[in-house]
Amino acid sequence: MNEIKTLADQLRNRMAKPDTPQRTTAPKKKAAKPSEIPQIIELLRGFDINGNKSLVHARFDRQTAQMLHHFKMATGIEVTRLMCYAVKQLFDKHPEIKTIIKDHLEKLEL
Repeated sequence: MNEIKTLADQLRNRMAKPDTPQRTTAPKKKAAKPSEIPQIIELLRGFDINGNKSLVHARFDRQTAQMLHHFKMATGIEVTRLMCYAVKQLFDKHPEIKTIIKDHLEKLEL
């Protein structure tokens, strides 16, 4: 029985001290410092969509959908927030779109 204990002790010692010389590992590349966060990303993160209740389904070509997916992975900003912001900016920068809608609604007969 003592022989088994002695053998086990020897194995433990071998495992604690490897026979092979230690490898020198190449230094790991340091993660690149994140560049400055663009102002548009901060605006998108701060854009409030909590009160929005309406749901709109949009269709995009494959390349744009992939870009939106990559944008979400890169920034953590969901596509819904980006789309809400983009549409609001479109209407704010082109008030003629709102005028067209208002004119149409005034002419609409129920």
